[in-house]
Amino acid sequence: MRPMLRFAPALFALAFLSGCSYIPWLAGEVDPRPPTELTAAAGEAGLTTLWSVGTGKGTEGRRLSLTPALQDGRLYVADAKGLVMAVNAVDGRPLWQRETGLALSGGPEVAGNRLVVGSTNGELIALSTTDGTELWRTQVGSEILSVPRFAGDLVVLHTLNDSVFGLDAAKGEKLWNYDFQAPTLTLRGSSTPLIVGQYAVVGVSGGRLAKIELASGLPEWITTVTPPRGRSELERIADLNATPLVVGETLYVAAYNGDLAALDLTSGAVLWRRALSSYAGLTEADGTLYVTDSNDLVWAAKPEDGAGIWKQEALRYRNLTAPAVVGNSLVVGDLEGYVHLLARNDGRILGRQRVAKGGIQAQPLVAGGRVFILGSDGTLAALSLGAVSPAATTAKSLTPMPTATKTPTPAF
Repeated sequence: MRPMLRFAPALFALAFLSGCSYIPWLAGEVDPRPPTELTAAAGEAGLTTLWSVGTGKGTEGRRLSLTPALQDGRLYVADAKGLVMAVNAVDGRPLWQRETGLALSGGPEVAGNRLVVGSTNGELIALSTTDGTELWRTQVGSEILSVPRFAGDLVVLHTLNDSVFGLDAAKGEKLWNYDFQAPTLTLRGSSTPLIVGQYAVVGVSGGRLAKIELASGLPEWITTVTPPRGRSELERIADLNATPLVVGETLYVAAYNGDLAALDLTSGAVLWRRALSSYAGLTEADGTLYVTDSNDLVWAAKPEDGAGIWKQEALRYRNLTAPAVVGNSLVVGDLEGYVHLLARNDGRILGRQRVAKGGIQAQPLVAGGRVFILGSDGTLAALSLGAVSPAATTAKSLTPMPTATKTPTPAF
């Protein structure tokens, strides 16, 4: 699912006068960039589905930040209709479920004996991880389209209108909030806060990244990672919707309509930037960055300067998730419910498995050698690396799978 826009009503006219003749999420036209058809996987490695269970209605076709959370052998998931479930991570057996009565849109997040999840009407609710009993709920005034994060005794929350809140984790009381002034036209979404020690790092609209002190709620620094470019409001969208990544003392971020960049964690200074648009996100392993760009190419890049190592183009326009690392491979989900397995060293596609009828928006969750997938239709599945399953090679075209393109020089 492509990103959607949020803007004031007056900008409807502006959007169509700005020189942008096609806006698929507004006009409902035929997509001029149809998803690349799948070819037969190479069969070098496989993904085996260990179990699969339904967990409600999923996202109901909307782009929401409903992601699985894992703690103490239990998976916690939520759907857009308000259902929250706990599932045994070993065998997929449902343990409890709770109807919240809310249109849920961000979370859940789990710590200790409580979980929190946010809704489209701006309510944050806390439940017991034991049986789903409601502990508290708080109204924050704006849609919650990112995952709330626990930070010690706080819950840190980033809302759609670019406000960041610190709430008491035990009672839900608001302790502080900081409002960022947002541009008139932005993507409909917000990045999930990254908790680093006594700070929260949050990407906001306008291509900015902020480091917020948890004790006071005040920014230590705010850096413009990607300055807005272009003449029209649409061309100047540069939002950091992907969750920032920290490795040592370096932050890595990717902006939609902007750059892949590295920043110094202490000062916020930009160390380097490469032109690469992304809203799905990125990850890192063993000194290599992996990122899904806004055209659904998967890249490997050097963390010291962002130079491209390889790129995989065979999944272009398939609405890929951010990559996740499992062993020597990467996994990404797509718009048709397929999970693709890529080699980390050169990006070649090793195999695939279809686990859901709908798309997959949430980044795969990897733990204990297993890959947990939450589909947009509410399917929750556990996969492992293993023998190739027949379901992984059911694509209609049987031509050989393209290999990744090597890019030894910077290519962003």
